[in-house]
Amino acid sequence: MLTAYLSIDIGGTNLKYALLDHSGNLIFRNTVKTPQTLDDFLPTVRQIIESNIQHIKGIAFSAPGKVDRLSGTIYYGGSLPFLNNLSLKQVLESEYHLPVSVENDGKSAALAEQWLGRLHNVENGAMVVLGTGVGGGIIINHHLIRGTHNQAGELSFMNLSAQTGNVKNLLGFSGSAVKMIESCAHNLGLDNIHDGRSVFNAIESNDPRVLPIFHEYCATIATMMLNIQSVIDIQRFVVGGGISAQPLVVSSITSAFHKIMTSLPLLGEQLKTPEIVTAHFKSDANLYGALYNLLTELDTAA
Repeated sequence: MLTAYLSIDIGGTNLKYALLDHSGNLIFRNTVKTPQTLDDFLPTVRQIIESNIQHIKGIAFSAPGKVDRLSGTIYYGGSLPFLNNLSLKQVLESEYHLPVSVENDGKSAALAEQWLGRLHNVENGAMVVLGTGVGGGIIINHHLIRGTHNQAGELSFMNLSAQTGNVKNLLGFSGSAVKMIESCAHNLGLDNIHDGRSVFNAIESNDPRVLPIFHEYCATIATMMLNIQSVIDIQRFVVGGGISAQPLVVSSITSAFHKIMTSLPLLGEQLKTPEIVTAHFKSDANLYGALYNLLTELDTAA
């Protein structure tokens, strides 16, 4: 009996997959290492599908890179360049005769929050995912904006500097949570440069070796939010990604945003300050958002 949907989140390190029902209730969840070649990737995906085929009535993917959701084609593939030009929807629908949808990972996170999280019933809002780069999704008039070329919400490509010729000035570098943690870990002399727990212990202790780095990082994210707010005037920013689990992150970004607003009275007089809150979904956001994308496509086609 077909009872659920299979949702698969293609990450640079892990493939997460889950069975979920139509209401988003989690039935089963598992993780495998992400293969690093197309020849290994497709058999792994097929194995996941075939081990659950008797239970599912649709397959939903969250993927890195730019996604043409109509054809289900992935372009560039982010940290998995072998996904470039892979028409995942067409390949799998022809093999399994089940509906398949594919959506970008940042947009999937936004859809999860819109469906069951902190963008629910928010007319205009934005999801900001802080990780290796800065992902995102923009909700306008209750609809996810994909853009003319399916690249709306690619916040990593924003440039907050007047110098346009240096890739390190792109937000994907200056706003990278991973790079911020690495810089702090280096200053602390940690053996593990990805030891976020030790880094945040030092930040919370006001350690001068890391506090300026963290404050500069939060100011960068706040500046990005200000730029978005000046263009589309949203109600709420929802902050996700691994470091959003640290309450200090959202509170510090909020403080940085208010500091910008008060330092320039013209901004405070003309622009309304949006809410900045922590996302409801944590590491499983893309699984829920991918499913919501599939359900929306099925409802539209009905």
